[in-house]
Amino acid sequence: MDEPMNDAPGAQVKVTFTTNEADLQLPEEKRQLLVPADIRRYGLSRILNSDLMLDSGSIPFDFLVNGSFLQTSLEDYLNTNGLSLETNLTLQYVRSLIPPVFEASFEHDDWVSAVDVLTSTSPAGRWSGDNFSRGQERILSASYDGLLRIWNASGQVLVTSPSASHGGHSASIKAAKFISSTQIASTGMDRSIRVWKYTDSNISGQGELKPTLELYGHRASVDSLEVDGPSKRILTASADGSVGLWSTSKSSSPEADPSLLPNAHTSKRRKITSSITTPQRGPLFLMQIHNAPATAAVFDPRDRTVGYSISQDHTVKTLDLTTGSVVANLTLSHSLLSLCAISRSGSSAPLLAVGTSARHITLVDPRASAATTSVMTLRGHTNKVVALAANPENEYSLVSGSHDGTCRIWDLRSVRPASGGESGEGGMGNVSEPVYVFERESRAGKKKAVAGEGAKVFGVVWDRELGILSGGEDKKVQVNRGRDVVKSD
Repeated sequence: MDEPMNDAPGAQVKVTFTTNEADLQLPEEKRQLLVPADIRRYGLSRILNSDLMLDSGSIPFDFLVNGSFLQTSLEDYLNTNGLSLETNLTLQYVRSLIPPVFEASFEHDDWVSAVDVLTSTSPAGRWSGDNFSRGQERILSASYDGLLRIWNASGQVLVTSPSASHGGHSASIKAAKFISSTQIASTGMDRSIRVWKYTDSNISGQGELKPTLELYGHRASVDSLEVDGPSKRILTASADGSVGLWSTSKSSSPEADPSLLPNAHTSKRRKITSSITTPQRGPLFLMQIHNAPATAAVFDPRDRTVGYSISQDHTVKTLDLTTGSVVANLTLSHSLLSLCAISRSGSSAPLLAVGTSARHITLVDPRASAATTSVMTLRGHTNKVVALAANPENEYSLVSGSHDGTCRIWDLRSVRPASGGESGEGGMGNVSEPVYVFERESRAGKKKAVAGEGAKVFGVVWDRELGILSGGEDKKVQVNRGRDVVKSD
């Protein structure tokens, strides 16, 4: 199809529309078109949605030209890149990312270190099956005050975990996750991993958190925790350089090393007393594999017998969780602080997004056979990147949280070759910039702190129903709309 638009006088440009999305393919005869040279993204999107093209209603589209999103008119793009109006431009159309607008924030007494959600589409919700009912959506927050809080979607606190004297944590909590609609795991600076029974009362609107298991084995703060509901496994990373694999079942867990229990080296006068007696157990495996603090560990999205860990020793390790051994090792250029695994169609191995102390995110292929270590570098943060979460609706976008006080959304479809001064690991790979940046609402109207002082982000999660939730130094859980950030229909 190579014909002008009748209502478009003046200069025109020939374009070829293409896409990788199977449900949005144009017939061959409709892919080439003459369009006005001054047309922009919105006009191109209207053309694609028209009856003569996709006849798709009102799907908002973005357009990639040579790997970068079109931000100007076609004519301005051609002029900027020294191209003539007779150039045939190939436009790759993709569903638009929608700005994640602020929705709400929930106040805490201290810094918020971690957040998680329980919905019908969250991992814990799916693992719960029929035990989860709509209307029971919950938000879990962990705080430096040593307490867990569970909220409903309206921002009402339904339950707060007990203090140390009643079976709770004795120091700041660094990570927490829903295992199911009735079970939670948490960990932190007291070196323990705690499993909790959560009872939700629909009648009173309140709930109860009761400790059911304490796990000991790490010798320093435990800063990362990942869970797998079906296998009843927990994966942790500790500042002592070790990665631990644990069971949520008391009967499946070995005895703990007595020397690592909380009162093992405490004088009688200073002994921590608790009115609650909770079973104490040890790890299934404790892998002393890093030469510096281990900062994160995650399960493989498809094969839960495989794990990945990162550390301030600059390494990414692939773990066999059936034997507790390292099967592959990658060394990068900076201290590594955060990690998430992104499933890839057509590949048995995920793409690993790794947040660094150098303020960028490196995407790596963990397979030992990979030709290059670094696949892409995401640049834009101005302080270290300490939290990452993949978009639950696709394989090409993620959100990051940083000590610069921002969360940033990235679209992995928009890439450009790295220039000399910004090359990825090993001097190779592509570079991408964020498509959206949102700051802490608590700082609205205030002078922006260059390094994020007072607004550092510590944790982030992306849920299909509740949106993007983040917690930080401002003592708040912030909710930004995540639904339809990528339009699917």
